[in-house]
Amino acid sequence: MSEQTVKKDKVVTLTYTLKDENGDIFEYRDLPVSYLHGHHSDIFPQIEAGLYGRKVGDTVTIRLSPDDAFGQHDESLTFTDDIDNVPPQFRKLGAEVEATNDKGETRSFYVTRIDDKTLTVDGNHPLAGQHVQFIVTVKDIRDATAEELRSGMPAGGGVGLA
Repeated sequence: MSEQTVKKDKVVTLTYTLKDENGDIFEYRDLPVSYLHGHHSDIFPQIEAGLYGRKVGDTVTIRLSPDDAFGQHDESLTFTDDIDNVPPQFRKLGAEVEATNDKGETRSFYVTRIDDKTLTVDGNHPLAGQHVQFIVTVKDIRDATAEELRSGMPAGGGVGLA
């Protein structure tokens, strides 16, 4: 029997490291996660393409531009206000603030800067505007079940690399 490779209709289990454009680790996932290859999973298309034909144990490095990853930094999603207008629980770097627009859409903003008089929140992904690098290791490959093929995702949910 030949060794399985990553291709359409295979459940692929992987681990990954995501690095920012300075080479610093932004996210490290050593608990394996799975996705259904070729079924519009929550995985960047370039990562899926980079995994095609790989075998268990293979590691691939995929570099993504801002347009292929987390988008360009959008200045319209950055707001600065007088710190006195901000509730005390949000007056710390990294604090998450949820806001809802007129259409009922919710977006998370994060406190990115604080000085004596102002506080800045940013609704961009922290890696927006950056070239990033995913280092992905294939841990397992198996045939998808009929139910997984119907649902378009592996049993128990899938990975989000997008």
